[in-house]
Amino acid sequence: MSAWEAPGVTDEWYTPPAVFAALGCWFDMDVCPARHAAGHVPASRNLQGDGLVEPWFGFVWGNFPFGGRNGLEPWLTKFMVHGNGIALVPDRTSAPWFWKAFTKADAVLFTRKIRFLRPDGTEGKSPSCGTALMARGEIGFASLQRAADAGFGIMTLPWTRRLAA
Repeated sequence: MSAWEAPGVTDEWYTPPAVFAALGCWFDMDVCPARHAAGHVPASRNLQGDGLVEPWFGFVWGNFPFGGRNGLEPWLTKFMVHGNGIALVPDRTSAPWFWKAFTKADAVLFTRKIRFLRPDGTEGKSPSCGTALMARGEIGFASLQRAADAGFGIMTLPWTRRLAA
């Protein structure tokens, strides 16, 4: 088993092109770019430095480090405050961080299991859990709707969004 197959050994996994094809959008900034695969996200700019410290702008993409327990929470907090983009997260629906983020998202798309890419571009094994795409803002909402319409996943709206509609 390679380091890219052992759970928790590395966060260096890349989003496959099929995700971006389904979303059909262009991002202003990748706020957590992969170290060795610059340019694989359709974004005008890759953030340099610490994405939790550096400012974000425009419509952002975030495939944040899944990391340890609650490791996603600071990333999702910043993402929700920013309010404009799409974040890819594991669909750990029983985790407190997931509940907190879900209630602040404008839409969530639950996908089938995504086989992420290793730094050499080869496909990894199927992950232990599924993934979800969380959107903030109208561009993100429309992108998730486009992906859902194409059969890429099941889209849901948090009650806060449903009540506002």
